[in-house]
Amino acid sequence: MARFTALILAAFTVAIAAQAADDSATALPVPHLPAKTYEYADVTLPPHLLIPDRRYGNAIGTDNTPADNPITNAGAALGRVLFYDKRLSANDTTSCSSCHQQKHGFSDPEKLSKGLHGKRTKRRSMGLTNARFYAPGRFFWDERAATLEDQVLMPIQDEIEMGMNLDDLEIKLRSVDFYPPLFEAAFGTPEINRNRISRALAQFVRSLVSFQSKYDQAFAGGGGVYPTFQKTFNQQELLGLQLFSGGFGVGRSARCDRCHGTTSHISRNATNNGLDLNTDKDNGAGGGRFKAPSLRNIAVRAPYMHDGRFKNLHEVIEHYNSGVQNHPQLDRSLSGRRGRGRGGRRGRRGGGPQNETPERLNLSNTEINALVAFLHTLTDNSFLNDPRFSDPFADPKQRLTSTKRRTPKPKSKPDPADDAERAANREKLASKALKKARAATEPRIKTAKLMLIVKRFAETKAADEAQTLLDAAKNNVLP
Repeated sequence: MARFTALILAAFTVAIAAQAADDSATALPVPHLPAKTYEYADVTLPPHLLIPDRRYGNAIGTDNTPADNPITNAGAALGRVLFYDKRLSANDTTSCSSCHQQKHGFSDPEKLSKGLHGKRTKRRSMGLTNARFYAPGRFFWDERAATLEDQVLMPIQDEIEMGMNLDDLEIKLRSVDFYPPLFEAAFGTPEINRNRISRALAQFVRSLVSFQSKYDQAFAGGGGVYPTFQKTFNQQELLGLQLFSGGFGVGRSARCDRCHGTTSHISRNATNNGLDLNTDKDNGAGGGRFKAPSLRNIAVRAPYMHDGRFKNLHEVIEHYNSGVQNHPQLDRSLSGRRGRGRGGRRGRRGGGPQNETPERLNLSNTEINALVAFLHTLTDNSFLNDPRFSDPFADPKQRLTSTKRRTPKPKSKPDPADDAERAANREKLASKALKKARAATEPRIKTAKLMLIVKRFAETKAADEAQTLLDAAKNNVLP
């Protein structure tokens, strides 16, 4: 009997120890935030991202920032905490950053990401670099999300990815001590709801703009508008640029920029790029079409494509060189239908029934290596190491000793002061932006800044003044 009792006590002791170890392993961290909030709202983008240009495209023209959710310092700071917080998953094991890692251009080095229960996602994690410049209605590989505000909530609810019910998430976050003050700083009151969660996450994701790569340095060397690639790039990178875009020297071009256009290197539409003859297994946005994400920081975002089939950039280029499949909906820019237009550009893009075989580029190894070298010029190490975008929970000194949460407060009624506070903040941001626009000495830059104010801060005094200045500019009297 004594022996039996001893065995029971031993088993109980082991169970208690195991539970304690489990509790320790699941302890949730608190964020380590700077005394002064990082700057997100008042970041000056370079002219080549702001100015519509026939040669380099119109990146700012696809800015998807809505008028009612501009980037604010407090809003993006809250979004950063939410982005990295594993509390947003049902079992506290997975955050947005689990599949979107900063050092990998906010993508995942895994072919398919692991969700909260270890299951693999159906598609590869898409990089978030420059998602601000994805045209509205163009989010996810299949473009199923109409806005970034819609997109950020979908992985949270996905049963494989984070598995969280939004009603439960609201209750859960209200019980975490550090969240009410962060929400109050961002939105004027401590109320926590899905709309505010969505808006804060979207603000943070829109702040992930990359513009300090070697490619960008070439524009800076030319006064911000006209690039000095010949001075900035080596000979291999110049050859790669010629092959990518054409028009920078003597020689042929693969014209990759037909799909990866503008200085943000983003395609406006989903396309079928001939990965497979049969796309029944995953038809994407229809017809085997998938979104092409920005090429910014592409060199650190392996593996590639929506299913992660290509291990490196050489394999990607070899696909376009010799491996494009003749799918019925193959984008015409990859087939014999494309022809040549004015200035060496190909004919219009799009998919549809065709008889032509896919074009073979017949690139040499030297040319393939040159294209890879050019794509490496799009790597922005400042962006990949920017503390504003880093994990606020990373400091081990900030970890809690338990997972105990306080009792949630009753849900408060909407506060009219919330809207008034938000409107006042918009007026303040718009006024600051207008002041900067007035100070611009280059007419094209001033015009671009004024157009941005009119679009982003509609129905503010600053937007009205900006429109007046634009109207005056038409008569060549822009001050």
